[in-house]
Amino acid sequence: MSAAETGHHRKPNRLLQASSPYLLQHAYNPVDWYEWNEEALNRALQEQKPILVSIGYSSCHWCHVMERESFERDDIAALMNEHFICIKVDREERPDIDQVYMDAVQNMGMAGGWPLNVFLTPDQKPFYGGTYFRPEVWRNLLQQINKAYQDKKYEVHQSAEELTQHLASNELGRFQALQRARDFREALELILNKLSEKFDYHWGGMSKAPKFIMPSIWMMLLRIHHLTGNTTALNQVNLTLTRILQGGIYDQLGGGFARYSVDSEWFAPHFEKMLYDNAQLLSLYAEAYSITHDPDYKRAINETIGWLERDMTSPEGVFYSALDADSEDIEGKYYCWKHDELQALLADKASVFCEYFGVTVKGNWEHGMNILKRPHSDHEFLARHTLAPEQWQQLINECNCILLAERSKRIPPGLDNKILTGWNAMMITGLLDVHRVLPHEHYLELACRCMHFIENELMEGNKVYRSFTGRRSPVEGFLEDYAWLIRAFMKLYQADFNEHWLHRAAEVMNYTISHFYDEEDNMFFFTSRTADKLIARKKELFDNVIPSSNSVMAMNLYQLGILTDKPAWRELARKMTEKVAGLIQHEPNYMANWGIAWMETEHTMAEVGIIGPEAHTVAKKFSEYFLPFALFDASENASELPLLKGKSTINGRTGIYVCRDYTCQQPVTEINDAIRQLQPTT
Repeated sequence: MSAAETGHHRKPNRLLQASSPYLLQHAYNPVDWYEWNEEALNRALQEQKPILVSIGYSSCHWCHVMERESFERDDIAALMNEHFICIKVDREERPDIDQVYMDAVQNMGMAGGWPLNVFLTPDQKPFYGGTYFRPEVWRNLLQQINKAYQDKKYEVHQSAEELTQHLASNELGRFQALQRARDFREALELILNKLSEKFDYHWGGMSKAPKFIMPSIWMMLLRIHHLTGNTTALNQVNLTLTRILQGGIYDQLGGGFARYSVDSEWFAPHFEKMLYDNAQLLSLYAEAYSITHDPDYKRAINETIGWLERDMTSPEGVFYSALDADSEDIEGKYYCWKHDELQALLADKASVFCEYFGVTVKGNWEHGMNILKRPHSDHEFLARHTLAPEQWQQLINECNCILLAERSKRIPPGLDNKILTGWNAMMITGLLDVHRVLPHEHYLELACRCMHFIENELMEGNKVYRSFTGRRSPVEGFLEDYAWLIRAFMKLYQADFNEHWLHRAAEVMNYTISHFYDEEDNMFFFTSRTADKLIARKKELFDNVIPSSNSVMAMNLYQLGILTDKPAWRELARKMTEKVAGLIQHEPNYMANWGIAWMETEHTMAEVGIIGPEAHTVAKKFSEYFLPFALFDASENASELPLLKGKSTINGRTGIYVCRDYTCQQPVTEINDAIRQLQPTT
């Protein structure tokens, strides 16, 4: 429970006026918090006081711990207020600030993470920082930093200046000279070999803990399998996705995925659920399902969308940002069960349910609690208990209904109800990837409803705003927001072939190039030309849990360049991927989405134009196949769109034109003939 909920006897600070749920959690701290704004920065300059920036997010467990232990203590708050200008930042609302100061702390040789606490000179230049500090350590640090700043001010400023110059340097130049394989197939093998050195061949994923799912890696491997037929790539993806669905990282009752697993077996999650993880995992499981038709993948997709609608959807049809890891100040309490509790609720069904989900009398986790997992395969378990699949599914459904009803009576984890443009666009993409392989019109309706809100509430013309919490934030969107929004517009066009979406994608692309593009190195800044000026204007290069916005832009430029016949956009995409091709091959773990963009530009994308009275019906039939290197245009009538212009029906039947670089093969009328023409040429 937040301080704002428990501390109304206290006098509120300035954060009571904030829109961010994370900042509001700190609104009753005795710390004299500011938001990041001109008032705070000007006061630091006027009083020549160092700035303390504390960065976190609403579902961050250790952020809550540090708040309880330090920021709610009057004695510690007094030290902070006396010696520093204290600024609280929601990293999800202001990723630009987080990006700069996270880089700074890592360049100091510290491990990154949140809460991120950074000390700055009055002109915003960092000189010391770290993450979580225990209260006595934090108290001592505040005193030491104040003393060092007063006694050695010149040295502190000198050090901060050197670090700031390093942060402002162009890091792309360090990687452009990396050698790479020139042959495309050889490069794919090199990428696969690099990744396979780190595979966990028993539990899936990569062989380390904690384990983040990193969807882009597995999506890249699906494409390598598609192009080369290499079974190692597909086998590791299937092992990973299956093991994840057997572990506690997947909510076995309610659907949806936690942020990461603290162990190597996907068993004990860090229980927070983030919108961006689940958006990408819908895309990943949809793609894997289109290849394998594994019913477990389909089940997880449907359950996760069920969770999304139940717990994460606003009345207006947009999606909230996150669910906290904690409830009642205990991590995971909402999701875990004691054996006796299950026995009382499930009665005669309890024994078989507990065995199936790995529940023990003593508890398989902490404090006698159990995390639900699936240690046995369904085939093995049903054979041992001589249960028919239909009979078992009915029993599980009955148990799940009982337990979900009971769970709903608990105090739920905190909800971060801010609406982030980029994350919502990411979820639109995930829903549409699902709609492609499971063509339920409801999924398309969810995506369209969300996009209409973004267009109406978070855009002015082609300008995009970052967030909405009861009201629109004045902060302009970042490259992440623009990149994912363009991608969502393109996905919507590929789903229903409404040309409005394609035109919007092109309009926002033009705006993004105008406001974010750096002609010197053919990459995009993270912030707009008109954004608040920070000590460094960064470019997001490496793919992390969320792919880098530049890699998403490279994909957008190439695909939209094809759909709208803009050769300059396609060429820019090639320049971007060419710059990092060596880095992709040397460090594919951190360049996986770039790897996908590079494969698209190297292998090229097929252009599939479908024209005729059954164009939309024919287009939907392609969804039965995994076709990651194909773009589709479909119209029931003559069209002026580049991929359809001049094309017509074939003897009165709907015509299918498979083209590359606008050179078309013999038009056909049968799906199977078109699929043969779409086979990889590598």
